Amino acid sequence: MPFPSPDTVHPVTFPDGTRLPNNVFLKAVVDHPRIEVGEYTYANDFDPPEDPSAWAARLAPYLFPTSQDRLIIGKFGQIAHGVRFITHSANHDMRGISTFPFAIHDPERFLDYPNTLPRGRDTVIGHDVWIGAEARILPGAQIGSGVIVGTCAVVGGTIPDYSVVVGNPGRVIRSRFDPETVQRLLQIAWWTWPIEKILAHEAQIVGADIAALEAIAG
Repeated sequence: MPFPSPDTVHPVTFPDGTRLPNNVFLKAVVDHPRIEVGEYTYANDFDPPEDPSAWAARLAPYLFPTSQDRLIIGKFGQIAHGVRFITHSANHDMRGISTFPFAIHDPERFLDYPNTLPRGRDTVIGHDVWIGAEARILPGAQIGSGVIVGTCAVVGGTIPDYSVVVGNPGRVIRSRFDPETVQRLLQIAWWTWPIEKILAHEAQIVGADIAALEAIAG
């Protein structure tokens, strides 16, 4: 069976031909004006939404069509069970005496509430990022490519490419590779290749011989 196209809703197929309902390619199911998802990024949940179109609200429950900020996720991401992106619209206004969001209890003002908040940064996730189960990504987080986010981590701020971040608050415990290797990997940027080239050289992409990968990249 050929590799599934990025517009496949349930891309994991068992040997008997049945599909895994827990797993979706997000590009196929997310239709939200403030969310951008790269090809082949998948999410997996043990209690998936019955309606695949509900995945946007599952992952980013505070991101509304009227929100000022965006959620941008790169290609080939891996998003585990229970991950939530807590975007800027989840915030309460902290500039005054009370943080109580009176407007959300008024139907006429509810949708405009995000626009009354101070402008926040977009939340940006790089390519080939693995986000572990129950992790929370905070408003405006900038997570580099190749990052691994540990289970239940609470991550904000800027996380360098190919780092491992764990804990609450999230902290970088190590880099997956030395700085020179990270720059070489970013230069290769295998996720920009046509899918046919990626599949032909899967062994090198998931392997550890960067020189072999560079030779393929040309």
